[in-house]
Amino acid sequence: MLDATTVDAYLRRIGAKRPERPDGQALSHLHERHVLSVPFENVDFAFGRPSLPIGLGEPALEKIIGRGRGGCCYELNGAFFTLLSALGFDVEPMGGRVLEDGAFGPLLGHLCLRVRTEDSADPWLADVGYGRAFRFPLRLRAGTPQQDPQGSFELVEAPKGDLDLYRDGELQYRVEPRARELADFAPTLWWFRSADDSPFLARQVCSMPTPDGRVTLAGRTLTRTENGVRTQEELADDAAVRAAYRTWFGIELDVLPPPDRQTDGED
Repeated sequence: MLDATTVDAYLRRIGAKRPERPDGQALSHLHERHVLSVPFENVDFAFGRPSLPIGLGEPALEKIIGRGRGGCCYELNGAFFTLLSALGFDVEPMGGRVLEDGAFGPLLGHLCLRVRTEDSADPWLADVGYGRAFRFPLRLRAGTPQQDPQGSFELVEAPKGDLDLYRDGELQYRVEPRARELADFAPTLWWFRSADDSPFLARQVCSMPTPDGRVTLAGRTLTRTENGVRTQEELADDAAVRAAYRTWFGIELDVLPPPDRQTDGED
């Protein structure tokens, strides 16, 4: 359980108010502030240094709070799990499989959260660690599309009791709606850091929604979407890349990944 000082620092990091009650309105506020403040980024994976701290849950807080960085789903949703738990929410990690190039990735290849609030009969799907996810939590039930500033989302029943998440009619990932422990995800996190065919080693990206769009830095390509208008800019050199991290994400990088790891990703 996080102490009060760490909780306050976390709330300052995301610009959120401390909730009075663990209800749906508070969850929506915390979720929105998180996705608009802390980017999805896998930059540390691209350095190829296993000694870099990429933690599950509380170990990720020094990076997110202390260094003003973002992280992957394991870091961001793991940290959000610790924050929600400290604030009195009933929250459990869940596993997922992301759809990449027409096929699902590895088991437990994505970490998301099931949250129960005191004012809702339905649990919520929270996910602050997926680059193309929703700004506000979704009701964790199959059926009616749910509208969000990031698109129209729908959960659809899948084989073996799983749920498929669609955004604007396009399948994003498959959720196992059962509780997991954070430690369950450690082997897959190791695979993402170490395997030759890890997508995180081949595609380096930093992305965050904005109030009226999204900004993504993939390799040396800066993509901005604002009020439906999409622009791309190829950055000239390392100085321009570091400036883009600073300007758009508040991230200070002394060094960049090797050139062969600065490959283009997807917005």
